[in-house]
Amino acid sequence: MKKAVVLASGGLDSTVAAAVARRDGYRLYLLTIAYGQRHRVEIDAARRIAGALEADRHLVLELDLRPIGGSALTGDLAVPKHRSADERKRGIPATYVPGRNMIFLAVASAYAETVGASTVYIGANVIDYSGYPDCRPEFLQAFEQAARVGTKAGTEGRGVNIHAPLLLLPKADIIRLGQSLRVPFEMTHSCYDPTSDGAACGDCDSCLTRLEGFRAARVADPVRYAAGTKAG
Repeated sequence: MKKAVVLASGGLDSTVAAAVARRDGYRLYLLTIAYGQRHRVEIDAARRIAGALEADRHLVLELDLRPIGGSALTGDLAVPKHRSADERKRGIPATYVPGRNMIFLAVASAYAETVGASTVYIGANVIDYSGYPDCRPEFLQAFEQAARVGTKAGTEGRGVNIHAPLLLLPKADIIRLGQSLRVPFEMTHSCYDPTSDGAACGDCDSCLTRLEGFRAARVADPVRYAAGTKAG
């Protein structure tokens, strides 16, 4: 069977992307990067998901981005809360991590080269995300070309393909797709600012986008939200 490296954060989108890769006939080599994110609970979620999806391997790589800073996810900046859908579509929020997908895809491409994988799957999405520049199709295309030029596999004509199957799907459609592939949504974690016991806050951009998607798909979100929030 052919192999794929899947960037697996433990979140909803990356889990659906992994399920798509499995549907497409790939053996799964999941890669989770512990980059110093405040929502480190997602790493445990990724471990559970790797087992549920019967991944061949699951590599958790420590790559601390906190010294670089510049993000609410790796520093002391406040995570935006209670923002409307219109507000979430304007500008680039404090949860943007400088260079994150560029770094992650570089590591994933290196991993793909060592395990003989032809494709890297990433759960990037340009519709429901808050204007992150490294989720755009032009970035993914440019990175794929750079990887072909800058790797041994690429120079030998075996360059890795970067595949973002959810790129243009609304969140509700991603959830419906996940349902059809029997994705274990209850294992996923999307919150940027979870409580000390791991419950989703229900108020950050990621929680709000997730909840809106489940409502639009008319599916109950099975994860636990903090008491006192709209979801909890």
